[in-house]
Amino acid sequence: MIRPKLKKRLGDLLVDERIITEAQLMAALSAQKQTGRKLGAALIESGAITEQQLLTFLAQQLNVPFVDLSQKRLDPNVVKLLPEVQARRYRAIVVEADDASAMVGMSDPADLSALDALYPLLAPREIQLAAIRESQLLEAFDGMYRRTADIESFASQLEEEYDTSADFELGALTFDDGDEEEATVAKLLNTIFEDAVQARASDIHIEPDERKLRIRMRVDGVLQENILNESRIASALVLRLKLMSGLDISEKRLPQDGRCNIKVRNKSIDVRLSTMPIQYGESVVMRLLDQSGGVLTLDQTGMPTEILERFRNVIRRPHGMVLVTGPTGSGKTTSLYGALSEMNQSSKKIITCEDPVEYRLPRINQVQINAKIDLTFSSVLRTALRQDPDIIMVGEMRDQETVEIGLRGALTGHLVLSTLHTNDAISSAIRLIDMNAPGYLVASSLRAIIAQRLIRKLCVNCQIPYQPEPHEKIWLTGLAKEKLADIEFKQGKGCQSCNYIGYKGRIGVFELLELDEAMMNALKRDDTEAFAMHAKASPYYKPLAAAALDYARQGQTSVEEVLKLVENMADLDKAAAQVESA
Repeated sequence: MIRPKLKKRLGDLLVDERIITEAQLMAALSAQKQTGRKLGAALIESGAITEQQLLTFLAQQLNVPFVDLSQKRLDPNVVKLLPEVQARRYRAIVVEADDASAMVGMSDPADLSALDALYPLLAPREIQLAAIRESQLLEAFDGMYRRTADIESFASQLEEEYDTSADFELGALTFDDGDEEEATVAKLLNTIFEDAVQARASDIHIEPDERKLRIRMRVDGVLQENILNESRIASALVLRLKLMSGLDISEKRLPQDGRCNIKVRNKSIDVRLSTMPIQYGESVVMRLLDQSGGVLTLDQTGMPTEILERFRNVIRRPHGMVLVTGPTGSGKTTSLYGALSEMNQSSKKIITCEDPVEYRLPRINQVQINAKIDLTFSSVLRTALRQDPDIIMVGEMRDQETVEIGLRGALTGHLVLSTLHTNDAISSAIRLIDMNAPGYLVASSLRAIIAQRLIRKLCVNCQIPYQPEPHEKIWLTGLAKEKLADIEFKQGKGCQSCNYIGYKGRIGVFELLELDEAMMNALKRDDTEAFAMHAKASPYYKPLAAAALDYARQGQTSVEEVLKLVENMADLDKAAAQVESA
């Protein structure tokens, strides 16, 4: 077996080649003694050398190749020749393999002790080393070592354990407290949650069909599906989830809502659970909220600097109503909590009425809506106004009564924050009037509306130039201020890092409309057309689609994602028809 070895110590070699100075080496060695980390990591953290420079140098000295994983399509079966525990421990991954040899990428190919541990794990194959960036290595671990096989294995085991007759009822299962953690159904659920957290999923869907059980996870706004043949285990999963969430396990005919908290991969995850009876059992949808990182600040929401400063000025005002609008899953709650955490001071009394309470905030009086006992938004809001608040947050403006109480509260010296399910900022003010709120009251109370969406970000590792289609060019021409030829659009080719989708992560798109005198006068007259005209003419107003185009201009997203924000897709179809007939 060939064990590549450095002729000198790494630090001395780097100094000899004048890549770092003696002083930088001594500083890194001092930091290494304090932290216990490897010298290479200490040098990278100090800024003396980049990860790329270090790995390229190591590859040259050890005479091994440098592999860019973003350009490599990995085979999950090959990767799993090395068990996940050892792969993560030794920072190594099998890139290629046949019966005789295996190429193993390592973030530190000079680590001989790790190499000695890997040889028996991959025997009788001969190991060929390669250098790989640690960041790419960690991404590959999360992408390759998914829990799909474990989920299928536990599902099969669960069905076998209780397959005593053709008509058995898994929903009748009960679990003793003593061996609850050992139950196969608990292991299956734990594996599902671990896979969801590893994949950065926001939701888990469990949907029983006639002969299949579908487990779908929403990642970056798109559902990814895993189909299990063991459809009869669905009731066992639902039962355990109901027990975890404190729901009525005997009620299968009516929808139920609950929540629980779980620990996954050293993270505290708050699970919001909703059940619904369907043809073949009960469908369960779980929203996962990572509580371990705390509430995002406004700076972390991704608002552009200009909008962020204007929004901060709005929420610093002593009274008035501020609306955050957008469809479900657009990040409205994140923005509201960011604003609340920024305003959360000992000198301010803040009351929220929410359905449900998603994040617990200290010093803030949070009320959970419960329609069963008539604890509605309007009733809580009416009581909150008598609690001497400075700031009130209403989870959603759902009906005329809630809207009017909120507007009058804003008019009488309170700052009221709330949400609406509308497409943009302009239609939000119009929606309040459509809900029979008096125009004069909307004009007197409403101060600003921020509309937002979440769009997918292009993967930074596989961007390639993109030329818009003819019908796309017609629509983009009306939106872009410069010529389209001057904009270098990008699209994602798909790579290992993004699971060959072309997108990785999401970014917020925002539009902020502050009401001026002309808009207020239009609302007082209930003249919605004039209001929309004055809003569009406002010098600071930029529509969502134009804001998304800025991200496409910067190469952060694609034309496809921008076009999803088009208000009227019929206009796009007309443009395409004009091109085809020309």
